[in-house]
Order: sequence, then structure tokens, then C-alpha cells
Amino acid sequence: MAKSKHTFAKRQREMEKKLKAEEKRARRQKKKEETDTSTDTDTANG
Repeated sequence: MAKSKHTFAKRQREMEKKLKAEEKRARRQKKKEETDTSTDTDTANG
């Protein structure tokens, strides 16, 4: 049986969701690291 014509579109949507989630995770990690380093420098100077 042939695949549905919607299979490719569904896969594209899933891949876009995965990519967006990965980018979001990376932004959160970067933001967390920036706040951690700024907190460390504040306590070291004060």
C-alpha cells in the first residue's frame, strides 16, 4: 500500500518542532550559564 501524501508534511512538522525545541533548550541553557557566571562574579567581588 502506498504512503499517504500527508506523510511527508507530517514528518516536516515533527522535524520543525524538534528543531524549535532544541533551539529553545539551547537558549535556556545559555541564559542559565550567563546568570550563574554573573552571580559568581558578584559574590567574588562583594
